[in-house]
Amino acid sequence: MPRIALGIEYDGTRFVGWQIQNNGLSVQSELERALSRVANEPIRVICAGRTDTGVHATGQVVHMDTAAIRKPHSWVRGANTYLGDDVNVLWATEVPEDFHARFSAISRSYRYLILNRKYRSALWCNRTAWVHDPLDEQVMHRAAQALLGKHDFSSFRASGCQAHSPVRTVSHISVVRRGEILELEISANAFLHHMVRNIAGSLIKIGSGQASENWLGEVLEMRDRTKAGVTGLPQGLYLTNVGYPAECKVPPCSKNNDSDCFIINGSSLHTG
Repeated sequence: MPRIALGIEYDGTRFVGWQIQNNGLSVQSELERALSRVANEPIRVICAGRTDTGVHATGQVVHMDTAAIRKPHSWVRGANTYLGDDVNVLWATEVPEDFHARFSAISRSYRYLILNRKYRSALWCNRTAWVHDPLDEQVMHRAAQALLGKHDFSSFRASGCQAHSPVRTVSHISVVRRGEILELEISANAFLHHMVRNIAGSLIKIGSGQASENWLGEVLEMRDRTKAGVTGLPQGLYLTNVGYPAECKVPPCSKNNDSDCFIINGSSLHTG
C-alpha cells in the first residue's frame, strides 16, 4: 500500500487546533474529509507537529497510507477542491514505507510574528500577536542567543506537556524587525508544548525593558516555568518548515511554498 506525504498550509483562526477534538472543528478532520473523497475510501493522516487553537502553518507535513492510486497533482488539486479557503495542500509525493511524518523528522522551524505599534490592526488581528509597548528587537535578538545549543527547556515547557524529556537542541534563533512587525525565528530538533510561545513571551518582556538582556539565560538555567514570561498569544505562531533526511525524499517545505510572503506597508515579509 503506497505511503504518501503531503505539504499543508492553513490559517488556524477557525480551528480548535490540528488534532481532532470533540469541541470544535480541527484541521485534521477537514483534511481527512477532503482526502477521503479523493481516495474514495476513509483516510487518516499523521502530522509532523500538532498545532494549538489559532496557530497557523505554512509548512506542515503529513503522511497517509492508501490503496488509491493517484498522481501527485491529483492529490493536490483534488483535496483543494474539497477544502475551504483556509486549508491548502501544497504538494504530494510518494515516500518510503517506513517514512513517518513525525518520527522521521530531524528538525522543525517556527516563526512568531509580533505587531509592534500603538494601535491594534483589523487586518492582522488573527495573524500576529499585538504588543503596543515599544520593543527593542536588537536586545531581544542578543538575549535569544542564550538558548542556542542543547539545553533543558523546562522553563519554557507547558505544565501539561507530555514529552518524555525537556531536553531540546536549538540550532537557530533570531529576532528582526520589518517595519511594524517583529519576526522571531527558531529552529530545533523538536519542541516542547508551548515552547515557542513561552520563549516569545519572555523575549517580549526583555524587549519592553521589564527584564534585562541576561535574564533569559538565567531563566533557562532555573528550569522552572514559573520564572519565565507569560505565554505568547497563539495568533502569532506559524509552523514554517519540517526537515527530513534526504533518503525520505520529502521536498523542503520552504522551497515549495509560494504563499509565505505577506506585504506590510509596501514591503515583503516572509513567514516560511
